Amino acid sequence: MSQSKLFLTKVLTQQIMAHTPMIFRDCAGQGDIPCPTCNADQEPGFYKENQMSQCPACYGRGLIAHRDGSDTICTKCDGKGKIPCATCGSRGLLKCKTCNGSGSLLTRKIAVVKWKTLSTRKVSATSGAASVPDEIFHRAKGVQLCNTQAYQCTPAYFADSFFLNTFSSDVIADRASVPPTARVICERHTISVVPVTRVTMRHHRQSFSFYIVGYSREVYLKDYYPARFCWGLCPCLEWLKV
Repeated sequence: MSQSKLFLTKVLTQQIMAHTPMIFRDCAGQGDIPCPTCNADQEPGFYKENQMSQCPACYGRGLIAHRDGSDTICTKCDGKGKIPCATCGSRGLLKCKTCNGSGSLLTRKIAVVKWKTLSTRKVSATSGAASVPDEIFHRAKGVQLCNTQAYQCTPAYFADSFFLNTFSSDVIADRASVPPTARVICERHTISVVPVTRVTMRHHRQSFSFYIVGYSREVYLKDYYPARFCWGLCPCLEWLKV
């Protein structure tokens, strides 16, 4: 079993520029926006100062009528019948909340670094263990023959095994492709030998086989066991727990 891993980083940059129109759609870089109360009908970018509104206490009369028929000067508007705009104080402008009145924003860059591992795995099983799924071998523990790490690994070399040399070269050749926006940090190449034991059991002229994979004793049984033989009550695998 051989495995090749690529450790990558990917940097995503988000930039906010001070001259972006969307940021200053309210104040256009002026720091103030027209008052929506007293300058609601003005064209964008234009405003009028000293806009007055009708006094809500005397309804614009400047006098307060009493039940006895007498009138007194309205104290809210001092008899003028109009009061300054309650929203902006008749200034005609309000401070822009987007830029807090400064008319500009500082440029900011945000870099998001994402780590990702790309793995290429390959299993070469003997004919007796060919029916064992690859994921069983990946979980099992074996003897590690090779473990190299570099920016870009080269195939392993075994002086006494042409098969392992070819096997290692095939895994390196099939390494995962790297996205153009990513950067390779390092690569690791490992080769392990995982022992497999095939056990065949017979009972009343019926037999079935299962596999014990690796030193961690991963057991692989086909789907028809135990339904066809032991009806789910067989204790024959209890010895594996010893």
